[in-house]
Amino acid sequence: MPWETVDPVDPAAPEAARIFELARGLSRRVHAALAEGAFPLVLAGDCNSCLGTVAGCGAQDLGVAWFDAHADFDTADDTASGSLDAMGLALLTGRGWQALREGVPGLAPIDEGNVVLVGARELELGQRERLEQSRIRWLQGNRYAGSDLQAALAELRDRARRLYLHIDLDALDPSEGRANQYSSVGGLSTVQLLAAIDEVFERFDVAAAAITAYNPDVDVDGRMAATAARVLAAVVERAQES
Repeated sequence: MPWETVDPVDPAAPEAARIFELARGLSRRVHAALAEGAFPLVLAGDCNSCLGTVAGCGAQDLGVAWFDAHADFDTADDTASGSLDAMGLALLTGRGWQALREGVPGLAPIDEGNVVLVGARELELGQRERLEQSRIRWLQGNRYAGSDLQAALAELRDRARRLYLHIDLDALDPSEGRANQYSSVGGLSTVQLLAAIDEVFERFDVAAAAITAYNPDVDVDGRMAATAARVLAAVVERAQES
């Protein structure tokens, strides 16, 4: 499977500008891969890579299965942390940074009702309220990774045939290894995540996938690297079968 690297952007530019410039570069590569009949699989440092990936495969009629320990549903108006990485899913559903979003060709808001969020458990009060008031289907922590996930995906299938699969590795429980400094207990097991990947590919035409947020400095024993390799192999295998 050929690999390409999205070139870095000017480090002197503001952080938000860099994120959206990277999104434009990634969008072009995802679009080109699809035009060549290849499956776009993105390995990224943070979750804002979703903007370029979705733009490249086209947001229209697209569903999203988002695996993450966090909601990533903050906006510039309500963030307490100031973290742009905590805004990925909000941006993808059309919340905030409108001018910059409109500067990414092919990027359009995903309907909140077309999103299934799995594994999120590390939420502050305001974040929880915003998520609960949205139309996103939220399966909290590791308690709903079986039949509830199957039901959620079946409902999503009624609205979307194509899907973007987003896997932030901190969706996994730290017992499987530590993906980054934001890992928290109560996450999915590797077995649960691999089964979920199978469910997604069984039900949808997966347009693109991403595996994100691995920080090797936190993975001091190397267990997450091994776990991530299993996840990566599972996505590649299912993509090749599709």
